[in-house]
Amino acid sequence: MSQRSILMIGCGKMGGALLEHWMSGGDDFTIVDPALEQVPAPARLVADAGELGDASFDVIVVAIKPQMIDDILPAHASRLAPGGYVLSIAAGCAAARISRAMNGAPVVRVMPNLPAAVGQGVSGICPDPAVTEEQRAHAEAMMARTGTAITVDAEDKLDRVTAVAGSGPGYVFEIARTYVAAAQELGFSAQEARAMVLGTMAGTVAMAQADEAGDLEALRNSVTSKGGTTAAGLDALNGDDTLTRLMRSTLQAAYDRAVELR
Repeated sequence: MSQRSILMIGCGKMGGALLEHWMSGGDDFTIVDPALEQVPAPARLVADAGELGDASFDVIVVAIKPQMIDDILPAHASRLAPGGYVLSIAAGCAAARISRAMNGAPVVRVMPNLPAAVGQGVSGICPDPAVTEEQRAHAEAMMARTGTAITVDAEDKLDRVTAVAGSGPGYVFEIARTYVAAAQELGFSAQEARAMVLGTMAGTVAMAQADEAGDLEALRNSVTSKGGTTAAGLDALNGDDTLTRLMRSTLQAAYDRAVELR
């Protein structure tokens, strides 16, 4: 895949996290963001679109807040080169709205999550029907540099990715926080509890990922002896399916909110 010129409109926390990994692909990046003072070399930073002159770009990345779309994007529509496409990470902003603001350009919507900052993100990718196979492949390659990329065929599924993966780090951080707090109540210091909990979570996930065909229930059972300590803990955790119901309601609530924000 040949090198492409990419214009990134906005570069906040998520955009910056993605940019660090995107640049490893060899594409040429220009960033427009009046709030930034610098970007990683060799990307170019301009504070105002007027500094771009008559330059055109193969890809335009939309990394601004959804409420800014209609005011900012139309001024950049003419900068998209023939055969180019738009990649949007603007949460909750439909591809049709992005395309209208960009004179009908093909749009790939992406829902990344925060671990992309360390190259271990999980991103949903949804190309609109006008996106070519080559454009889709380029978008997938970009997101693969940030972790796992899952392509879906409808924006409703992207909302479901949002509920599971996009919002997922928040759930995991909250589970870890309460786990650490409970460990402290057993008599450990905050530092000790944090080390044990995060180490246990990281090691357990690594085991599950190493056993790709492994059933999670079977893995759970493999560390659970009848009448033992793990069995007692699991019975308190989910013996009456409270945790199962809670996780279902958590994902449903996040999905419902994503639908409301469309």
